Amino acid sequence: MKRRDFVLSLSAAAGVTLLLPRMAAAQAGHEKAGPTRADYRNLLILVELKGGNDGLNTVIPYADPAYATLRPSIGIKRDRAIALDERTGWHPSLEPMLPLWHDGQLAIVQGVSYAQPNLSHFRSIEIWDTASRADEYLPEGWLTRAFAQASVPRTFVADGVVIGSAEMGPFANGARAIALVNPTQFVQAARLVRPVALRERNPELEHILDVEQDIARAAERLRPHGGQFALKTTFPPGAFGAAVKTAMQVLASADTPAGQPIAGEGVAVIRLTLNGFDTHQNQPGQHAALLTQLAQGFAAMRSALVELGRWNNTLIMTYAEFGRRVRENQSNGTDHGTVAPHFVAGGRVRGGLYGVPPMLARLDGNGNLPVGVDFRQLYATVLGPWWGLDAASVLRGRFEPLPLLRA
Repeated sequence: MKRRDFVLSLSAAAGVTLLLPRMAAAQAGHEKAGPTRADYRNLLILVELKGGNDGLNTVIPYADPAYATLRPSIGIKRDRAIALDERTGWHPSLEPMLPLWHDGQLAIVQGVSYAQPNLSHFRSIEIWDTASRADEYLPEGWLTRAFAQASVPRTFVADGVVIGSAEMGPFANGARAIALVNPTQFVQAARLVRPVALRERNPELEHILDVEQDIARAAERLRPHGGQFALKTTFPPGAFGAAVKTAMQVLASADTPAGQPIAGEGVAVIRLTLNGFDTHQNQPGQHAALLTQLAQGFAAMRSALVELGRWNNTLIMTYAEFGRRVRENQSNGTDHGTVAPHFVAGGRVRGGLYGVPPMLARLDGNGNLPVGVDFRQLYATVLGPWWGLDAASVLRGRFEPLPLLRA
């Protein structure tokens, strides 16, 4: 594979140059890591709901009369909602996820946010990506710290793959991750300009070039080959459906014997992004379309992962920078708010409702719901019970894992 076909998904050579030294430093840290081991055969798939999902119209407290009062125009009527229990329903667009719910393989964690939440898109997603406090600035992603504690085996193609976004997010500043910006193309090439004279002036770049070649080899191994496992799953249309298909092809193509599903190698994490949740105006139609894409994507992932023999060792988890305000605005939409529910799915997930349901009579002075579950409890569940790592070390504090997983 030629260096100019290197697949690190940054739009300019300068950006690649800035990223690689951090990768080199982190890789050196991986080599120095102690005997700590993690079970990275347990795959994590993160689904970012970019823009901040409206939780109250996703998981609907239809039994609370305040819901209809606060949302007279955009609220989901009780007869349209899909009932989960006597108090709670789903947006009707989430119907493709019902089999997961009925099979007890989908958990809904309500009331997720953090203390003193920040309502800036840029700062709040930084907090989620680095697992920091609201008043704390950390340089690296939470997954980067996890991989520094226990490195992903070198037999894996990469630490992770990012699909549909140029932002490294939780992989920032160190993880051995490959980004495929355009999900309609299996590999997104970026031209890398690195003159020989520059190397001669700075011998330290030799290590950087080694990292470049390592990622290039990983990308080559992710290319589809003639003998790759042929998926029978039908994937939904649209950009998110294409991203889901690409993710499943990554798993099916990673050094797999011809015609055989993969058994634990490949990557430790895949991150997908579904854009468009910043619904300040005309929310009902936009939100319904987004939730349809999300639900169809979840259903397709389950189907493909069952085909690949990976469903029981995969955890799918949504996240977003924040939720939306409780009261609808004058533009038939919702503004930035605090808490939101998040979905966790997989063959070993203990399905049901978790966390703190919305208490619409207990809004703060800004009209926002109180925080019920710190988002780092979701991460602690991944780091501890799922991977077997020291979650407190990675998260720089103790956060109780959620009882979402079966033994």
